[in-house]
Amino acid sequence: MPRFFIDKSQIENNTLYIEGDDARHIARSLRMAVGDTVTVSDGEGFEYEATLEKIRDERCDAVIIQKKVSFSEPKSKITLFMAYPKSDKLETVIQKAVELGASRIVPFESSRCIKRPSADKAKERTARLSKIAEAAAKQCGRAVLPEVSIPLSYKEAMRLGKEAELAIFCYEGSGARSLKAILEEITDAPKTISVVVGSEGGFSEEEASFANELGFKIANLGPRILRCETAPDYCLSALSYRFEL
Repeated sequence: MPRFFIDKSQIENNTLYIEGDDARHIARSLRMAVGDTVTVSDGEGFEYEATLEKIRDERCDAVIIQKKVSFSEPKSKITLFMAYPKSDKLETVIQKAVELGASRIVPFESSRCIKRPSADKAKERTARLSKIAEAAAKQCGRAVLPEVSIPLSYKEAMRLGKEAELAIFCYEGSGARSLKAILEEITDAPKTISVVVGSEGGFSEEEASFANELGFKIANLGPRILRCETAPDYCLSALSYRFEL
C-alpha cells in the first residue's frame, strides 16, 4: 500500500489531504483511482489508513478509515553524526540509516575528510539528501520523517551529540571499549542516542580526546576495520538488537 507523509494540519475530523509532489505521484505515476487506499503518517508516530475521495494533480482528498499508533519507530531517538565521506557515499549512509531507525542524520566536517561540504551549495545538497531520507522512510514503513541537517563543524557536531542520554563515538584507536560491553551496561533503552562515525580516514587522536572530554563513550566496533559507509549500519544494527528485539 502506498505510504505518504503529511503535516497534522492536513488532517481534519475524519478527512485528510495530500498535496504537492505526492499528489502528482498518486494521480500520474501510480494512476490511483477514487476508492483506492493509502497509508499516511503524520510525522508524530500515528498512521492513518484512508480511502481516496478526490484525485487531482495539486491535491488529493481522502476519508480516514483507521488511525493507529505505529510500531515501526525505535524506542530511542537516534541521531547519526556522519563525517563527510567522498563521492555519493553519504546518500547510501542516509538511506540505510533511515531503514535502521535513525531519526536524524547530521553530516559534519572532521580533520580527515577527503571531501568537504560546499557552503554555497549546502541548502541545495541538504534538500536532495532530505528527499533520499523521505523515500527511504516511505519504503521501510517509518512513521516519523527523519531529518537531515545542514553540515556542521566537528566541534559543533560533538557539542550537539553530547546532549544525548547515550553518546557513542566510534573509534578504532587506543582507549576504546567494545560496543558490546558499553551496551550491556545499559538496562533500559535511552530516550536519546547519538552515534558518531568518521569518514574514510577515521578520527585523529585529538578529535577522539575531545569527544572523550565531552563525555562520549568511545566504542570499538570489533577486530576488523569497517568502511565509513559500513560502520553506521553496524552500530545502528547493534542498537536495534540491544534495545528493540
